[in-house]
Amino acid sequence: MPILDWSALDEDRRRKVLARPVQGVAAATREAVEALLAQVCEVGDTALREITLRLDKVELTAFEVGDDEFAAAQAAVAPELRASMQRAATRIEAFHRAGMAQGYAVETAPGVVCERIVRPIARVGLYVPAGSAPLPSTALMLGVPARLAGCREVVLCTPPRTDGSADPAVLVAARLTGVHRVFKLGGAQAVAAMAYGTETVPRCDKIFGPGNSYVTEAKQQVAQAGAAAIDMPAGPSEVLVIADAGADPAFVAADLLSQAEHGPDSQVLLLSDSEPLLQAVRGQIDAQLAALTRAQIAVRALSASRLIRVQALDEAFAISNAYAPEHLILALREPRAWLQRVEAAGSVFLGDYTPEALGDYCSGTNHVLPTNGAARAWSGVGVGSFQNFVSVQSASRAGIDAIGGDALTLARAEGLDAHANAVALRMGGEVA
Repeated sequence: MPILDWSALDEDRRRKVLARPVQGVAAATREAVEALLAQVCEVGDTALREITLRLDKVELTAFEVGDDEFAAAQAAVAPELRASMQRAATRIEAFHRAGMAQGYAVETAPGVVCERIVRPIARVGLYVPAGSAPLPSTALMLGVPARLAGCREVVLCTPPRTDGSADPAVLVAARLTGVHRVFKLGGAQAVAAMAYGTETVPRCDKIFGPGNSYVTEAKQQVAQAGAAAIDMPAGPSEVLVIADAGADPAFVAADLLSQAEHGPDSQVLLLSDSEPLLQAVRGQIDAQLAALTRAQIAVRALSASRLIRVQALDEAFAISNAYAPEHLILALREPRAWLQRVEAAGSVFLGDYTPEALGDYCSGTNHVLPTNGAARAWSGVGVGSFQNFVSVQSASRAGIDAIGGDALTLARAEGLDAHANAVALRMGGEVA
């Protein structure tokens, strides 16, 4: 990986340096996903079987996971892994429970009470990737807040393995969090099934979860069509590290590689004002890469990744805020002092001993986060993502007498006579 000098790049080159890999294939992805969604919408389960056979090379007669497969999964997962998932789920619940929104009521004028009540979304669909690597941690990240929210029905889709079964660890995590139904479906076709519903898969009100560029595009298309709401654009993983001269090169390289191994369309960036640190990290990447089982995947991701030298850390934060990374690691001597400079990021990791991997698995924060710059306006998944917030108001006769005059003035200013009449009649006035 070459080291790029930010100050030597013109604006066009800077845009290209920070371009995500998925941006280059967006048109082809969009067309392919559109065709898959239409096929599932029109033909239902028959389309799902054909697509699963074609893309996953598995012929399934039934998509839903039954009790026997759940029991087999419990037996197949090592007790150590089950225990770690349970402890992780406990921390995830502690963090998310602390941030749960509460309803409230306020008297805005004598006799006028305005409220906000919280209700769970009735049926939600969770997508848990399991392509090149199954992600039971994602089942925890989605299942725990869905349970806390009180959703009536929680549906989970995860890709089938080559033998037609679902990953056992994903199934154990699903049961651990109280997921109601699990289907062996992956990719854009899983999103289509949950958005439109089929003979087997129930239609969901909102769809959650990360995925590759096809899954992300499918989520965006079903949302645009009004078929289902979505949590956020959560596509290929990315990390941006801001490091100073005191950072540990081995730690930084490990953090970069931990995201690069997610998939070939992942992206990792390192910004530093220290040339020796950049050089040392580059050497560590080469050394650590050789020992990774997913080295080939990481190498492909590194081809679109960057080591960037900046003049000062202030410049690094300006770049990061414009990029809006999914994960932001501050490998700095006083990271909390710099936190106020962060304006846009999915999740922030402070200091040398807070690797992004802790957030991925067990610190308690959620790892389903906005990608591709969406962190400028979107937030990561929380309990509120699974809830609706409904406003309520009530006015007594004294209340409408107190504020009705303002409503009449505003309605007449807007030329909406029926609005004015609805208020005037209650105040004993005449129809306009």
